[in-house]
Amino acid sequence: LSATDPDEGINSDIMYLFNRRVSAKVREMFTIDENKGEIRLQGKLDYEEMDSYEIPVEARDKGSPALS
Repeated sequence: LSATDPDEGINSDIMYLFNRRVSAKVREMFTIDENKGEIRLQGKLDYEEMDSYEIPVEARDKGSPALS
């Protein structure tokens, strides 16, 4: 994933998170690196069980208050 924020300093730093609507099943199958935005597989995929995954993510700055 990739996001940018035109702010300066810590307000321009981006943190990547699974959206709160992400199912427990997706959270078990995938991880997200909060700093890099890389989504990685933790287990094995079975196309016959699930042929696709929708993974809502959020990019949030480190300002106060944090903006998404």
